[in-house]
Amino acid sequence: MSRRVIIDTDTAGDDSMAILMAALADSIDVEALTIVAGNVEFDYEVENAKYTLEVADATDIPVYEGARKPLVKDHEHADQVHGEGGLGGNLFPETGIPSADQHGANAIVERVRESPGEITLVCIGPLTNIALALRLEPNLNELVDEVWVMGGAVNTLGNDTPSAEFNFWVDPEAASVVVDELDVTLVDWDLSLRQGRFDAEMLAEIEAAETKYADFFTTISERAREFAREQYGEVSTTQPDSLAMACVLEPELITESNEYYVDVDEREGMTRGYSLVDERGVTDNEPNANIVETIDEEVFETMFLDMMQYGNPERSL
Repeated sequence: MSRRVIIDTDTAGDDSMAILMAALADSIDVEALTIVAGNVEFDYEVENAKYTLEVADATDIPVYEGARKPLVKDHEHADQVHGEGGLGGNLFPETGIPSADQHGANAIVERVRESPGEITLVCIGPLTNIALALRLEPNLNELVDEVWVMGGAVNTLGNDTPSAEFNFWVDPEAASVVVDELDVTLVDWDLSLRQGRFDAEMLAEIEAAETKYADFFTTISERAREFAREQYGEVSTTQPDSLAMACVLEPELITESNEYYVDVDEREGMTRGYSLVDERGVTDNEPNANIVETIDEEVFETMFLDMMQYGNPERSL
């Protein structure tokens, strides 16, 4: 049987690649997408998700609109990374596909209650919807199969501020609740920098594929590639969300993971969204999260190229 997955997303560039990867994979069944405030204006995120499903020929997957703002704090969008609208700055889809009727958090709770222990949550945006789902269903941890989170920066500089990764920075209150109350596997920003970055050679190989998937990637990553040139002086993109999804699809991709105590700084100011990861056990707190520390880069790149070239990220597995 295929694994059943709900993807919670603030759909911009790399979120789209994660959704595409899941929708094209045979080993999982995407039950729904739930949209959360994050990368760009909320209505753009909704259309971006629906358009990605169109590219994957998977418009039967329902899209639920969730939280339009974080639990407590205001946030700024990441247009400077993903471009206006979130898909590179030049693509503004209008699919005409209606959203499903429920709020995203309610949809999550209803589905896990109907199928306890069968649904995995893959969270690739801020964690507002998941925190709301926890308030609706305090036994969420017992009802889900697994919870995967792309978020945090494990003892490294963040990508939004020096202290914080964007998803945790947007809604630190939600992130704190989720890592405290759910058994989370965390794929963090540092792992993406170290082992989820595509260089110029990889990007050229993708572009040469000349498929609708490769064309989609090239379009939506345009602004991200410009941002990398401006910030780092190199041609590259980071793929945190698709890396997280690849780990869900192929657990053997993970070569090392360990359990640590994790907490998130909710305070406003310079350390907002900071993810404390107690790698040395100095706090005496029990571990509450599984951290993916290393992956097989060659397998990840092969999965991504197979998706771009053949529409099947599991072709070579």
